[in-house]
Amino acid sequence: MKRRTFLATAAGASTALALGATGTAAGADTDALLRRWFRDTYRSIEALTTDFGLAADTMDVTASTLTPSVNTSPTNIGCGLWATVAAGGLGVIDATTMHRRLARTVTAVERLERAHGFWFNWYDAYTGETLTTWPGSGDPVDPFLSSVDNAWLVTGLRIAADADAELRPRVARLLADADWSFYYTPYDAADPAANPGQLHGGYSTATESFTPHWYGALNTEPRMASYLGIADGSLPGEHYWHTFRTLEPGAEQDQQPEGEWVTVDGVRLWRGHYTYRGRKIVPSWGGSMFEALMVPLFVPEAAWSPGAWGLNHQRYVRSQIEHGMVEEAYGYWGFSPADIPAGGYATYGVDALGMAVDGYTSGGVVTPHASFLAMPFARDEAVTNLRRIARDFGAYEDGLGFRDSVDVNTGRVSDHMLALDQGMIAAALAQVLKPGLLQGPFRSGGFTRRVRPLLAKENFGI
Repeated sequence: MKRRTFLATAAGASTALALGATGTAAGADTDALLRRWFRDTYRSIEALTTDFGLAADTMDVTASTLTPSVNTSPTNIGCGLWATVAAGGLGVIDATTMHRRLARTVTAVERLERAHGFWFNWYDAYTGETLTTWPGSGDPVDPFLSSVDNAWLVTGLRIAADADAELRPRVARLLADADWSFYYTPYDAADPAANPGQLHGGYSTATESFTPHWYGALNTEPRMASYLGIADGSLPGEHYWHTFRTLEPGAEQDQQPEGEWVTVDGVRLWRGHYTYRGRKIVPSWGGSMFEALMVPLFVPEAAWSPGAWGLNHQRYVRSQIEHGMVEEAYGYWGFSPADIPAGGYATYGVDALGMAVDGYTSGGVVTPHASFLAMPFARDEAVTNLRRIARDFGAYEDGLGFRDSVDVNTGRVSDHMLALDQGMIAAALAQVLKPGLLQGPFRSGGFTRRVRPLLAKENFGI
């Protein structure tokens, strides 16, 4: 859509509240604003969810009738589950409604085809059938088992089971065969390139082969799969130390790192870091917000590792802010993969915060979900940024929440909402409004016994 002035066309006190026309970035007024943002965001999740019970991938909010896309993924389904638990915990829906919606989705997940204990990357959100051709184009779809996408579905299922005791036996049966060692290649010092002690990106059932790459960068969203596997005992704790803080010195990467070789739990690793605007930081792979800050919505990394993860999260947020406001002088900030305002999907980020030589660039496209991910670490600045994005570009859809992205150079706003990005917004708001609401399954059991001691030992040297 073309740039428009939302305030000129919207009416009513609720819209003024949504845009932050009055009030400050703290206190009761802001809490009311955040609760409104959550309610509207959850309505978008409801609108994305089909009668079958699965949250679809995307929808065009400019259409006369809101119609979810045909395709959905394990991540989208997980987002729908944790958003519903958050809605129950924040009083947006009652306990009976929460149970009914969670049970419907769990029933749908029980019907989905699986292989090797894991779910395929694409399903029909209306029927649950595994997609073999892409809706619309008819292009073939690889029957693929993604490790990171499965991690987000497992996360959603665990949150649902934690919130609803009636669902626990059913979820336990679903997860009984989800053995993370399926993706794991044990470390071999004689050939670490082929045996790095890391998780494969995924597995194609058509070719019966794993991806040729592993998820090696620690500060990226696939670490959720690592945590889940370490917590349930299907992965060894040493796997955590075999992931990269940066690539080793001399390896091709965006910046040659500073650091030192250290040995932790018998594993020799390069404790490396980059420097951005005078700030030492452990980078992500591409420099996007969701790589670094989606996981701590669920796993309390900052609390369990304040001098390493906690400090790095703060610096990552500060760096994204300064990139948008100072380095590029966009007047707005928050960069993460999202819908392209002109149509399609692209990866946005801050190149200097990523290891990849051709990392993600910001390109003047801000993504509201990135500001929400930053909110637990910079609440006032995130709220102010989002208010301005809504006010200046009409990026807030009253009753549904923020559209997916804005090109601040042209003023063009995305026509779409994505379940992944709305799901991250819902989880971030839950964490700000009721800290720990979605973290119960990740503050107990194997997470306490196996994951927390690893994070306590972490020292990024920054």
